[in-house]
Amino acid sequence: MTNNDTQVGSNPANLLNQIDHPLAVHLLQTEKMAGIGQLAAGVAHEINNPVGYVFSNLKTLAGYMQDMLKIIDATDHVESMGELHQLKKALDYDYIRQDVPALLRESEEGMDRIKHIISALKYFSHTDDDSFRLADLHQSIESTLTVAGNEIKYRAQVIKQFGVLPPVQFNVSQINQVVMNLLINAAQSIENSGMITLRTNQDGAWVWFEVEDTGCGMTAEIQQRIFEPFYTTKPVGQGTGMGLALSYGIVQKHNGRIDVFSRVGHGTRIRVWLPVHQPNF
Repeated sequence: MTNNDTQVGSNPANLLNQIDHPLAVHLLQTEKMAGIGQLAAGVAHEINNPVGYVFSNLKTLAGYMQDMLKIIDATDHVESMGELHQLKKALDYDYIRQDVPALLRESEEGMDRIKHIISALKYFSHTDDDSFRLADLHQSIESTLTVAGNEIKYRAQVIKQFGVLPPVQFNVSQINQVVMNLLINAAQSIENSGMITLRTNQDGAWVWFEVEDTGCGMTAEIQQRIFEPFYTTKPVGQGTGMGLALSYGIVQKHNGRIDVFSRVGHGTRIRVWLPVHQPNF
């Protein structure tokens, strides 16, 4: 960490960081729904793309089936094998035989892609509002990355450097929201094309995950305020100023902490620490 980097570890004195407070619960749900709304068009595009070529493949396969039925029906009334060969040649039988497996394989891949996106959406929107349970932190990161994929892929290349993690006791829905906020902030800090690096590791009784970007970075003054509710440096319409404030409250509820390292023009790295096991559970 250089002299221009700032580590944030103190709790901003604000009611909204008491994540169990009814107002914070309401705002957390509102922020989550706003995030899903923001990503809805991107998720729709991600699903619509494989749906499009699966639908196209089905239409092609339907045409092939009609041609194959003509060949099969012809076997009942052709007078010679020569006539049958001519029909098969006219209907491009050899090409159909080669193309059908490729169409089926591509369609299967498309359906697997859709299944993967839906599975990630279900995991991301997990409704275990108040429950801490042993879960796979990497699965949370991966599912959130899938949901946010369309928001990120046109701005940055994503690199994953994952360590070996044990099952961690956390609230899946809430930590997914933290990951989402960090990913979207990282993507929006990159003006043209850049890089977002996701890292995880374990340090004794703690695990951590971090999101590092090659974006614009932050001044020390901005870093001191990023966890304040309603504070945002984004243009109107691009942020509520609640994402990081609520993320801070979530991490506090998990008895964890958030460290921020940033330099103007050199990007930002935000690390979230969580205990492997929650006290009193």
